[in-house]
Amino acid sequence: MSGSAPGARDLGLRGDRFPPLAYEAMTPEQRAMVDAVLAGKRGSMQGPYNVLLRSPAMGQLAQAFGEHTRFNSSLPLRLNELAILLVAREWTCQFMWHAHRAIALGAGLPEAVIDAIAERRTPDAMQDDEAAVHGFCTELLATRRVGDATFAATKAAFGERGVVDLMGTMSYYTLVAMALNVDRYPLPAGASPALG
Repeated sequence: MSGSAPGARDLGLRGDRFPPLAYEAMTPEQRAMVDAVLAGKRGSMQGPYNVLLRSPAMGQLAQAFGEHTRFNSSLPLRLNELAILLVAREWTCQFMWHAHRAIALGAGLPEAVIDAIAERRTPDAMQDDEAAVHGFCTELLATRRVGDATFAATKAAFGERGVVDLMGTMSYYTLVAMALNVDRYPLPAGASPALG
């Protein structure tokens, strides 16, 4: 589903409650957001962007924040993706899980860790840095706070910047999960929901 007329610029936008927008029908602010996303490291309009285009000033800020959290975090990609998967699991966000499971595997996150998260289990074996991210994220998601021991362990592992970068990743991907779930954003053709 594209929403673009024949011969129009096809952005591959998809949606359910928010019908896909056509580039030619967008406001200048919406086009500026599209152009910024496509010029950045993501280079694709898949995911929350069709929703965020409805508020292009906020969407522009959000997409820039998202690019920073995904590509400029002080945390290694494997750990950043672990945090994203924990947020996707918390929100049962099927598209986010589908997209980031593959990225996490490619970044070296063990499949056993990913499968345990999908099943809402604490993984049996994790590297120390994975355990620090898992502990921080799961405690923050469950209690909306972290205790002194969890904070100290996360700070010792990643420094103060790492703690802040981890919270930034979690916060951006919470917005993504909300947008995708509210929209009922469809999985790619042939994909089945992986989270029960």
